[in-house]
Amino acid sequence: MVLARLTAPRAAVAGLSMDRPRLMGIVNVTPDSFSDGGLFDAPDAALRQARRLAQEGADLLDIGGESTRPGAETVPPETEIARTAPVIAAIRAGFGGPISIDTRKAAVGRAAFGAGANMLNDVSALTFDPEMAPFVAAAGAPLCLMHAQGTPEVMQRAPHYDDVLLDVYDALAAHVETALAAGIERRNILVDPGIGFGKTLAHNLRLLAGLSLFHALGCTILLGASRKRFIGTLGGGDAAQDRAAGSVGVALAAVAQGVQILRVHDIADTRQALTLWQAAVNGADE
Repeated sequence: MVLARLTAPRAAVAGLSMDRPRLMGIVNVTPDSFSDGGLFDAPDAALRQARRLAQEGADLLDIGGESTRPGAETVPPETEIARTAPVIAAIRAGFGGPISIDTRKAAVGRAAFGAGANMLNDVSALTFDPEMAPFVAAAGAPLCLMHAQGTPEVMQRAPHYDDVLLDVYDALAAHVETALAAGIERRNILVDPGIGFGKTLAHNLRLLAGLSLFHALGCTILLGASRKRFIGTLGGGDAAQDRAAGSVGVALAAVAQGVQILRVHDIADTRQALTLWQAAVNGADE
């Protein structure tokens, strides 16, 4: 069974084939996200950003209305819906690719799907809202389960693991089983090891070095490491916006281990690097 999960082609995500690495562009419609908080919280600004990312080569877009940076507080569903649903509707009018709603709340997911989203990215892996699993199962939509140790408010206070790679794998395996039991098909489940979510620098590096292990779950792997603090710690860049080059380096290392989707802020830089990396590895531009 494990061999079959390792070798079977991954199912398309909301109609997007996984036959090559895909780039997910990040659109934060929040006033306090760690990287670009406040830059795109106005609907017009968010729409312009989404269009720019699509033009730069984003295959899918992830829209979030609640910051999950360390120390961030929970946002009421009504606020989150007001931030995200109008933006998703405007983006959908001109974008044919998958649109993901980045939320822990079923009510926000329902509103987003009503506005045109067709994928859900849950950083709590179904642990925050008991209504989320039934909603996703009924929608038959792709769902990304991300690992986090603790909530954003407390996750970075004292993260601890016996073996971070195995512990995160086991936790994601349990989350996958929970999703399956709720009626969500494995082909619709993506997994994300949750870089920076209840992890130290050493934990993040151990996970990045062992990403290929997660293929044994039989799910598409999504990695969100873009502009995270550890990149600035290792490579320089106190401001998140100064970590693009380091983010690209991490992205290429992830693709080398077979990661299918990269969730990134810097689409143009990542697209260019990925194109050249693949051409150099393959000896051709196809």
